[in-house]
Amino acid sequence: MSRTRSTSRTALLAALGLITATGATATVFGTGAAGAATPGCKVDYQITNQWGTGFGANVIVTNTGDPVASWTLEWSYGGNQQVTQGWNATITQSGAAVTAKNMSYNGTLTTGGSTSFGFNGSYSGTNAIPTSFKLNGIACNGVVDPPTTPPTTPPTTPPTTPPTTPPTTPPAGAKADNPYVGAKMYVNPEWSANAAAEPGGSRISSQPTGIWIDRIAAINGANGAMGIRAHLDKALEQKGTGELTVQFVIYNLPGRDCAALASNGELGATEIDRYRTEYIDPIAAIFADPKYAGLRIVTTVEIDSLPNLVTNVAGRPTETANCNVMKENGNYIKGVGYALKKLGAIPNVYNYLDAGHHGWLGWDSNFAPSADLFKQAATAEGSTVANVHGFIVNTANYSATVEPHFSVTDTVNGTTVRQSKWVDWNQYVDEQSYAQAMRDKLVSIGFDSKIGMLIDTSRNGWGGANRPTAPAAKTSVDAYIEGSRIDRRINPGNWCNQAGAGLGERPKAAPAAGIDAYVWMKPPGESDGASKEIPNTEGKGFDRMCDPTYTGNVRNGNSMSGSLPDAPLAGKWFSAQFQELMKNAYPAL
Repeated sequence: MSRTRSTSRTALLAALGLITATGATATVFGTGAAGAATPGCKVDYQITNQWGTGFGANVIVTNTGDPVASWTLEWSYGGNQQVTQGWNATITQSGAAVTAKNMSYNGTLTTGGSTSFGFNGSYSGTNAIPTSFKLNGIACNGVVDPPTTPPTTPPTTPPTTPPTTPPTTPPAGAKADNPYVGAKMYVNPEWSANAAAEPGGSRISSQPTGIWIDRIAAINGANGAMGIRAHLDKALEQKGTGELTVQFVIYNLPGRDCAALASNGELGATEIDRYRTEYIDPIAAIFADPKYAGLRIVTTVEIDSLPNLVTNVAGRPTETANCNVMKENGNYIKGVGYALKKLGAIPNVYNYLDAGHHGWLGWDSNFAPSADLFKQAATAEGSTVANVHGFIVNTANYSATVEPHFSVTDTVNGTTVRQSKWVDWNQYVDEQSYAQAMRDKLVSIGFDSKIGMLIDTSRNGWGGANRPTAPAAKTSVDAYIEGSRIDRRINPGNWCNQAGAGLGERPKAAPAAGIDAYVWMKPPGESDGASKEIPNTEGKGFDRMCDPTYTGNVRNGNSMSGSLPDAPLAGKWFSAQFQELMKNAYPAL
């Protein structure tokens, strides 16, 4: 491999904490004036696809100097490359010289702020990486040698007409604003077989669901189950000539789920190094294989653990000793930051960070502190907010997507519904309003204005005979809410194998403003936890919230658990739950 400077590539990458993307890339760091201590710009030019006479590229621009309100990036090609179509920037070319200017929505770059744009181009002969860039006239120097072999999977039909606005469905190989738009969804054949084997299960066995990588052994496949590569290979078969999105749940933090024993994991509270080297690194290596560059890989990053650092620590009535330990050692923050950095460096990976649910974080005392904590995690371990494509709410939970018969602003005889026993002063009564408000809050504190939200609707339909069909009479605020709410849980803090729950909205892309998709991230029919203690080698404990005889704790208002009996370990097939979900599906099957 030729080298443009004597510094070794390995040493430079280690020093900068940089993870290069799949495909040919060059990363350029601005030095500003000679000898200056602080560089002014960083540019990561990535060839994401290359075919006979064309290529796709993604360019990440990071401002490491003073904040700017607009930007212009310039470079020149050494060959006959021609930009044919671009998105997220206005790109012009004169001879070999290319100029990319910001759009109206991505011009502002704070110190350390990043944005990206993409384009398709044509070439003949060689397609050399540009060796120098200028950002607003400042030269960015110090090229890092790229890999020599970019991906070679072309788009089905390379586009020829430049759009005037960013395309809804970008060309193959380009980063999509919403990875669910214009794409088929991967159907996990293992879950599909379990569903189809159930009476009536064929009605939903072709639905897409998330794949849970909940321990190190799951990476390569444990106990005869498919591993990540097996799923991605099957996804390539299902993809055909169009786009396909495949969903993984990244779920193995040290000291995982410090307040819920049923979902405890294999790694102890201090095993952050094992999390990095034995769990995240191997996953990232598989995702980065050029073989899978044509897939859209969605990751749900570490559900439940971060919110525990807000609600279940010292100073809160729901404090647990385990959560205090995890807050003090910082390993949730470190683990999430590391995962986002590693996975976010892969061009076709879309990270969605877990944001709890309205019945957990919807109170004023939890809402803003949680958003701040999410940003802290997203910027830990060398990560940036650019590694977060969006957030997911209600993962593996039962909160209604929309409560159709009442809103948080309703009053009964002058009493607001927030004062009802069910709402209990929460600012939100359903997941969609919570997700949209959380999105606005996250953007306001520095996340990209184009982040999207996912809502897990796999078990929140609440149909069947007990579903209210209209608002109840306003005799009292509690009677009004009890008769109007479609979420029929005993308490919104109940989370384990809930009796009466039903399948919710089927997976769909862009169903509402700010919502990238409704998804079934938790596969229906997979248990939340065992209803009694079951010895196992997976690190999963027994949580009384999964015991139907349990009378509750402070986290669910000392209410009955509402869980189904005879449940197996978390993640194992639970036929009775699957049948319950189909029976109570809404929309009905």
